[in-house]
Amino acid sequence: MFENVLGQSATGQLIDDIRANTLSQAMLFSGPPASGKGTAALELGRVVSCELHSGRWNCGCPACTRHRLLIHPDLLIMGRKNFSAEIAASAGAFLREIASSSCRILFIRSVRKLLARFSPVLLEDDPKAAKIAPLVNSLEEDLDELDSYINTASDNTPEKREPLDKLVEGIKKDAFKLQSEGMGDTVPIAQLRRAAFWCRLAPSGREKLLVIENADHMQEEGRNSLLKLLEEPSTRLRIVLTSARPGSLLPTILSRLRPYRFNSRGADVEAEVIKRVFRDKSPGIRDQGIGNRDSGLQSEDKQPGHLTATPILNPHANSLATPVPSIRLEAYLDSFLPVSAATLKALASYFTASVAYKSALLIKRNARSISDEVILLGQYCAPKAEEAGLGRPKGDSGPVVALVLEKAEKFEVRSLFPRFLNFLLEQVSESLRQSLRQSLPQSPPHSSFLIPHSSFFEIWTECCNWAESAVGTYNLRPGPVLEKLFTDLSRRMAEL
Repeated sequence: MFENVLGQSATGQLIDDIRANTLSQAMLFSGPPASGKGTAALELGRVVSCELHSGRWNCGCPACTRHRLLIHPDLLIMGRKNFSAEIAASAGAFLREIASSSCRILFIRSVRKLLARFSPVLLEDDPKAAKIAPLVNSLEEDLDELDSYINTASDNTPEKREPLDKLVEGIKKDAFKLQSEGMGDTVPIAQLRRAAFWCRLAPSGREKLLVIENADHMQEEGRNSLLKLLEEPSTRLRIVLTSARPGSLLPTILSRLRPYRFNSRGADVEAEVIKRVFRDKSPGIRDQGIGNRDSGLQSEDKQPGHLTATPILNPHANSLATPVPSIRLEAYLDSFLPVSAATLKALASYFTASVAYKSALLIKRNARSISDEVILLGQYCAPKAEEAGLGRPKGDSGPVVALVLEKAEKFEVRSLFPRFLNFLLEQVSESLRQSLRQSLPQSPPHSSFLIPHSSFFEIWTECCNWAESAVGTYNLRPGPVLEKLFTDLSRRMAEL
């Protein structure tokens, strides 16, 4: 049981509860991103459905076979999540070892995790179902076609490999498009109601499993609907909620869930996951800038519309001298995205420097003195943008936004836009940090205090939160959103 989840004591607790027949009907798997909680939830569904009651990963019973491919009718998965990086990394593992059935299943599962969000159960009578149906159907057909290439392409000759490479690339492209066009950042109340109806139906096998990932990403109406489902659970149903922010869940919901904590895994365990799961024996992170959290950013699995960055701790504290590295597995997965973090950081520097420049022009027009914060922000960001070859900042939003969209591939991969916004906040955060270092006298290394949020930083946070909601929740196009973001930021900075 749970052989595919490494380095987590929570799986041992789950195994003990299963064997003692004390497994709760409703559970919470909490922990940071890339800690294996989602994988454990899906594995739980396979284990409790196993017709041979063994729970072994390689069990050959029909229920386990269907659960491994995530096509069992007793499994329903919903909730907001970014799949692009996992799909791309799994595709890489599959193409490295075409003859490996485990790599093929890994790739198929990564795509089916996305497709599960568009299950007919969840989209019945949904107006957007017809719009996304061609993408969903295309992906289903392409996944079925994969098997026909396994034997013919295993010799790795160019003639044999070309059709398979094109097929995999097409699957990736359609998956990225489906996520971008079809997924929102919260669980719609209508889907929760359909899921509740599904939960009341009898299972086709031993038990049903409902998995709601990132369950803290719900509106109030959705939370109330979930609470009602938890209050009246079916006897042959298990419900698993996952969250990186369990404190954001209602206390009344938490009280009905048995908690299982998934902790951050050590670097050696993360390396073993990459080696064993993704079959990468010498994983090199394509972009060492990916996932750095040297400015206090927490960009993954956050509540929609609430980007978080903190400006800033004591400049003499050791925590600033030694940046905290990101989870290695998370960085590895992100390195497969089509636009690197280094590129997004450079674009954020260019955008921020241009906003500062436009703000300075507006201030001069009103015959006022330019604030130190605006000057320092421009001085911090402009050299970074020029060093990356993006040129000097501009005071016109049109060419600035056009360049950002071009280099970021129009943010067609959904997860890139909130990452870009977090890098914007990082520029402001770090410029404030440097300003503080220059203005404060030397203090003892052990001293520690928080700098209050300035109006300057609050403006950036508020505007970036709006931009993330506009694109992620209301599905507005990034171009017009960036235009408005540029205009609002420059105007509000000039008014300070």
